[in-house]
Amino acid sequence: MRFLFASDSFKGTLTSEQTVELLASAAKAVFGEIEYSGVPVADGGEGTTDAVVAAEKGEWIETEVCGPMMEPVRARYGRLDDHRAVIEMAAASGLPLVPLDKRNPLKATSYGTGELIRHALDQGFTDISIAIGGSATNDGGMGCARALGVRFLDADGHELEGRGEDLEKVSAIDVSTLDHRLANARITVMCDVTNPLCGENGATWTFGAQKGATPEMQARLEAGMVNYRDVLRKQFGIDPDAIQGAGAAGGLGAALVFLGGEMKSGIDTVLDLIGFDQRLEGTDLVVTGEGRTDWQSCFGKVMQGVGERAARKGVIAVGLSGSLGRGAAQIFDHGIASLMTTVDAPMPLEEALGRAEELYYLGAVRMFRFIKAGMDLKK
Repeated sequence: MRFLFASDSFKGTLTSEQTVELLASAAKAVFGEIEYSGVPVADGGEGTTDAVVAAEKGEWIETEVCGPMMEPVRARYGRLDDHRAVIEMAAASGLPLVPLDKRNPLKATSYGTGELIRHALDQGFTDISIAIGGSATNDGGMGCARALGVRFLDADGHELEGRGEDLEKVSAIDVSTLDHRLANARITVMCDVTNPLCGENGATWTFGAQKGATPEMQARLEAGMVNYRDVLRKQFGIDPDAIQGAGAAGGLGAALVFLGGEMKSGIDTVLDLIGFDQRLEGTDLVVTGEGRTDWQSCFGKVMQGVGERAARKGVIAVGLSGSLGRGAAQIFDHGIASLMTTVDAPMPLEEALGRAEELYYLGAVRMFRFIKAGMDLKK
């Protein structure tokens, strides 16, 4: 019997790599010697670059870029081979880079993310995947585009810096100085949300408050985003409100689309990058999981992606999660045959988190014993 272990991380407790080790130990305790492989997985959000670099045995490239407030920060991205690189925008423009009392999306910029892309182009990469999410910004991706040569002009022809407060001032976009190397590069935008650029479900009203925007700031930013959207419509013939994910990362999705990027599901992109379908060959059972499984797990998350890929190959997949919430059973419609939790009794969340490794191992043992019992019944 050959196992494939492919679980998401359990945020704040277990890494994806740790789950592989614990599942292997538990499976050996139940079955004796086993044949298995394990691969870190993420859904295009936080931890995606770490998972992909680990899975592909890639390397890290580090450089200095501008942070969300244009302060210097050290950021890194992954080299998978001579042509492929994977970038996480949060490494340069992420919310954790800004102290709580300094968060202000009117002043924040995604410029550093553009610098990371430019650095990857400098290194000769022609296939660049970018995980967008966890941003401190609400600039429509102007900062990122500006770092790649785009000029955003106000009504008087003056160039704007590309911060959130500049959205309302954009009158024209000059792409004549855009980095020419982008034309020969494949840019894949990994996104796990479907928000449009504007409106009640758009970038500003959905994510602005968590980035430090007051209601008054949000109203100003939204008005600016509408102006920016209208300029994009007029100049490029694209409607960011009709593009799922255009509002991700403070509107960075919209900018990357007009720069030629292709928006794709984060989990599907990750699974393609790590060659997941090939890893399924010869596999009898896939074990996946996440910190909490609920209805949201069916919308571009790890378990859904892994389950659907396994089902297409005729491989059984099961899940081991930290907890189950409302609508968790919906995951059964996405290739997951069974679900178990790591917790074995009612307990405070703090205790469950503190005992995460122990509980995960014990839960895995229980799961594998059930599987073995089923195998024995079949004999």
